[in-house]
Amino acid sequence: MAYIKPTDRNKSWAIRKIPKVRELKSLEIRNLFRIYCEGENTEPEYFKSFPVNTETKVEAIGLGRSKTALVEKTIQLLSQDQLLKRQKNYDADRQLWVVFDYDIRHEANEAFDFNKAIEVAHQNGLNVAYSNDSFELWFLLHSRYHDTAITRREYNVILSSELNCNYEEVGKTKEFSRNLYQRFLPTQNEAIQNARRLFNRYQHLNYHEQNPSTTVFQLVEELNKCLKK
Repeated sequence: MAYIKPTDRNKSWAIRKIPKVRELKSLEIRNLFRIYCEGENTEPEYFKSFPVNTETKVEAIGLGRSKTALVEKTIQLLSQDQLLKRQKNYDADRQLWVVFDYDIRHEANEAFDFNKAIEVAHQNGLNVAYSNDSFELWFLLHSRYHDTAITRREYNVILSSELNCNYEEVGKTKEFSRNLYQRFLPTQNEAIQNARRLFNRYQHLNYHEQNPSTTVFQLVEELNKCLKK
């Protein structure tokens, strides 16, 4: 600390302010989000961009795996940290999420894999933000209600037009993904309403049959509860 003349030591600018106990407590992490994502850039950077308060910490991690492989790896990592139910560090208030897409490729067992991933996640106390077919559906719902199944390529074409870019080329980059929260924030409430409308429409169907649908809005709503005031 710089030297202060004796005659100045009682002046307001020279008095070092010590945080009160209540202020120190307010800096403690009370809300922890651990979010494991299929994508390595788009989803993690989007969720990390939420301006949460000082009591909240968001850890969004891209594992580069999908469906059951992602869920199994997530369970392994959480088990190592003793964070799952009946483990010593388990906290019922902690938000544990997996985020992945269906990614229809018309391959054998892909529907079974998608359904199993969601079921295994729920069985292990994980929340699931799944999208059928693509995470980009969540972005599309910011501008319109969309209830017709389309391909990933069609999502890219629409978003390229709306975002004035080649989304297929730049949409998955880390730099571009960091701006997605702010880009879509003005119509986020509309997206939540549209996504919930789709979700309610498909609840009687198997997960793989819910196309298009996304539960990303559920994670977004939880994050919104922890935003800076």
